[in-house]
Amino acid sequence: MTDKTYQLVATAASGLEALVGKELKDLGIPCQVENGRARFEGTMETIATANLWLRTADRVKIVVGEFDAYSFDELFEKVKALPWEDLLPFDAEFPVAGKSIKSKLYSTPDCQAITKRAIVNRLREVYHRPASVPLPESGAFFQLEVALLKDHVMVTLDTTGPSLFKRGYRLEKGGAPLKENMAAALVLLTNWRKDRPFFDPVCGSGTLCIEAALIGHNIAPGFNREFAFEAWDWFDSSVVEKVRAEAEEQADYDIELDISGSDINGRMIEIAKANAEEIGLGDSINFKQLAVKDFSTDKEYGVMVANPPYGERLGDEEAVRELYKEMGQVFRPMKTWSKYILTSDLSFEQYYGEKATKKRKLYNGALRTDLFQFWGERPPRKPRTEEEG
Repeated sequence: MTDKTYQLVATAASGLEALVGKELKDLGIPCQVENGRARFEGTMETIATANLWLRTADRVKIVVGEFDAYSFDELFEKVKALPWEDLLPFDAEFPVAGKSIKSKLYSTPDCQAITKRAIVNRLREVYHRPASVPLPESGAFFQLEVALLKDHVMVTLDTTGPSLFKRGYRLEKGGAPLKENMAAALVLLTNWRKDRPFFDPVCGSGTLCIEAALIGHNIAPGFNREFAFEAWDWFDSSVVEKVRAEAEEQADYDIELDISGSDINGRMIEIAKANAEEIGLGDSINFKQLAVKDFSTDKEYGVMVANPPYGERLGDEEAVRELYKEMGQVFRPMKTWSKYILTSDLSFEQYYGEKATKKRKLYNGALRTDLFQFWGERPPRKPRTEEEG
């Protein structure tokens, strides 16, 4: 059964789908990028690999079935026709989540209830249970979803459990934390490479720096946590062990990284240090209490990534715009550095004092934000040695 092929999707926040697609391709997994997800297929090993390695996705799901449905009878019959016994044991606990957008079957609770009833009926027949006796639902947990979009139904089984952004290292967080997968996305959207300095001037609980260090050391973001599929008796545990062992081998703990973060709030610096220690990266990141206006460096060709407070997000708009001005005064003169700043304040450039090279629209949760990119000068090309020809 380990070589059985599953239809899969990796879900993603709006604006990050292409990054998820690139990550899958870098893992050697061909995929198709769509709105809110990337589609691919693979075996148990693919499921384990995607969960362990995807930095920017939310979840990895098995597509149990897809079809069009225009009536509740049709929904019931088509869900019931799916081979549920291949996935759900007799005692499975299987809640059904749901959503319906622009579909004739617009009542989400009804869609959920009918899907559940259809699965129960199928399992009763397969496991020879009388209708008068409810299924126990006392075993492993299988989160299902029935999602309708323009009368097209996709029924999925979540293999991940708590969202992939829950890496397991965040002991504490600040007042407006950046999710770990969003932080990883911000790092991957920059031109940062492992041999260049990385700096976050408003580091809060340290998430951007920690995600950069995970990328720099090539550490799988999911190595510190467990996934829903690991509790399923049909999922071969030796496959998971193999994928985890390979991930451990691929990690480069010896590389020297230049990653630092600062924050005006000393309490946040303590939290950031504790979070970095929790994931074993305390020695890879230098955290320091420092106001933005007091920052200076003689390093060149670095990358600065920041998620400063937005006026609507943390209090006072005036104070936030003062911070944007300070950021401009400190960072504008650093011509060899590339700067990437995420904010929902569309007038950010006005206060920073420079037009961005490029802007990219991203959603931080439900909040529309822009990643303002200021590209620095390129480092001079190293002259080729005679050996390199």
